[in-house]
Amino acid sequence: MNSNKPETFKTLFSRAAQRKGGVKALELLLGAGEFDDREFEHNTHLYTDDRVLAAFTKQIFKSGFVWRVVENKWPDFEDTFFNFNIEKILMMPEEMLERKAADPKIIRNFNKVKTIKANAQMIFEQQTNGSSFAQFIHNWPSEDIIGLWAYLKKHGQRLGGNTGPYALRLLGKDTFILSSDVEAHLRAQKVIDGGLQSKKSLTAIQNYFNDLQQQSGYTLTQLSRLIAFSVGDNNVQVG
Repeated sequence: MNSNKPETFKTLFSRAAQRKGGVKALELLLGAGEFDDREFEHNTHLYTDDRVLAAFTKQIFKSGFVWRVVENKWPDFEDTFFNFNIEKILMMPEEMLERKAADPKIIRNFNKVKTIKANAQMIFEQQTNGSSFAQFIHNWPSEDIIGLWAYLKKHGQRLGGNTGPYALRLLGKDTFILSSDVEAHLRAQKVIDGGLQSKKSLTAIQNYFNDLQQQSGYTLTQLSRLIAFSVGDNNVQVG
């Protein structure tokens, strides 16, 4: 990595505000910290493990597919898979899983359907360690969010890349997202110079976001959006 320091929060915020029609407009776009982990803590009763599995499954099916179709079919997913009850999912024999994967009410993709049971097993194993998976997610420190990404990728199925982070967002867990705009900024600022998902790059990215967070007090989600708004083709011309 280079010896020059990347752009500060102040510089990013100023450029994004110019591109998005001013400070007030930008602050609205950034959101009021809805992914603050303190809010997650206050609402842990909403994030039961069946909802965790549902979030993982929804994002897996959205990956590489039309999101609107997944949303439209989601009530049938819930009905077909017992509202993602962990114990019921784990009790399904292979033949039942295959039969459900062929149901036209859902999106028929057996490879993705198989992840439901595999990820239910990951959640169940955490439960046997003494806590719910929702609490496990909450307890994970945001300053090492890439560690949680790595855990999901290693112990779950199809939760690598941006799939795991987007699922965490669905659950209200604060995380940055490595979108194409964010990646372009990181490379332009020479925060990274190798593969995006390498351990070296992810560590450098986490350190950069931690530094921005210390400068600003903003959540990782807000900072991720801020970077995206400061670069790319999403400029807003104000008359």
